Amino acid sequence: MIVKADARNYGWVVVAVGALMGCMAVGAMFSLAVFLQPMTRDTGWSRAAISSAMTLNFLSMGAAGFMWGALSDRYGPRLVVLAGAVLLGAGMVLASRATSETEFQMIYGVLIGVSAGSFFAPMISAASAWFDRQQGLAVSLVSVGVGIAPMTMSPLAAWLLSVSDWRTAQMTIGLLVWALLIPASLLVRKAPNAAAASVATPVAGRGESQASSVGQALRSPAFMLLSATFFACCAAHSGPIFHTVSYAVGCGLPTMAAVTIYSVEGMGGLAGRVVMGMAADRIGPKATLIAGLVLQALGAGSFVLAQRLPEFYTIAAIFGFAYGGTMPIYAVLIRHYFGQRIMGTVLGAAAMVSSLGMALGPAVGGWIFDTFGSYTGLYLGSLAIGLVAVVTALGLPRVRNRQGSLGASCAD
Repeated sequence: MIVKADARNYGWVVVAVGALMGCMAVGAMFSLAVFLQPMTRDTGWSRAAISSAMTLNFLSMGAAGFMWGALSDRYGPRLVVLAGAVLLGAGMVLASRATSETEFQMIYGVLIGVSAGSFFAPMISAASAWFDRQQGLAVSLVSVGVGIAPMTMSPLAAWLLSVSDWRTAQMTIGLLVWALLIPASLLVRKAPNAAAASVATPVAGRGESQASSVGQALRSPAFMLLSATFFACCAAHSGPIFHTVSYAVGCGLPTMAAVTIYSVEGMGGLAGRVVMGMAADRIGPKATLIAGLVLQALGAGSFVLAQRLPEFYTIAAIFGFAYGGTMPIYAVLIRHYFGQRIMGTVLGAAAMVSSLGMALGPAVGGWIFDTFGSYTGLYLGSLAIGLVAVVTALGLPRVRNRQGSLGASCAD
């Protein structure tokens, strides 16, 4: 039974549900890092084979995000996230029963990746439709779930491993996904003014069919610039996120101390999501995005200067604040540029492009270290790619609000 709430307040219920779904989905996916050692010990599978499931996660999540976003626009978000919850739980349960490397890669890498992609675009689109004046904050709070996932699901996975084997732990997480996300999906509902929120845009005029509007949107200069920015942004931060703990250990820090750098990044990301979400509402999403991208590029490049733990903490907090805060702003811009009606589809398409950048960073960073014996090239390359993201973001159309409406027109 759906909770009855005042229409002005129910949007926050949708925001909370979206945050929970993001936390569970991303947390389940990233818990693979916790399972890596016990799995290799118990099965004899190589670390490379098990870790490759994470690359498949990014690729399949990005590709499926476009499909899920389109289905959400057509059939509504509730049905989409319900299907995603069922598939995510099934993926964890089936992965716990895998008997070969290939079987595990296909289940964990593809099925879980596909299901995880069902929450991002549909829930951000659904939540944004409920808000007129606090849309930036609402979208950012939905994404908070992604930020807290490593601080909640990973410790849960570690605790489960302390009382059981990895197969039981993965199955338990799958059952928990079903227990929490299936009921939560029933709380998702469309905003009563969602249809009215879809206004004419520079790429979709009045009276056009949705298919025509989507096609024009995906071919528009605004989408191409935004996708290029999104790709470069993710390519800039994915390598440092993945390799910084190894870099810190190479600098002489104890492993346990180095791992805490990731937690500091996560805390910085939580703050960044809230602060930049409010900034987007106050000074505009384009200006907020550019500021965040500049800070992200400088933060990534600054890691080459870090040698001691306090230095790593300072840079990690700034870097996490920047990349965590910028990620939700792309959704805000898509809503402004293309309207609510096709937001899920367009956001899913942009996320698909960005996932290629996320998949690129870890692999290229590993190649740089294997080739040159140092991570310096990774961090300087991330700085350069981050500045490319700044340049492409400068070319994005301006956003003009009319009487507080989120369906703003765009002008060069």
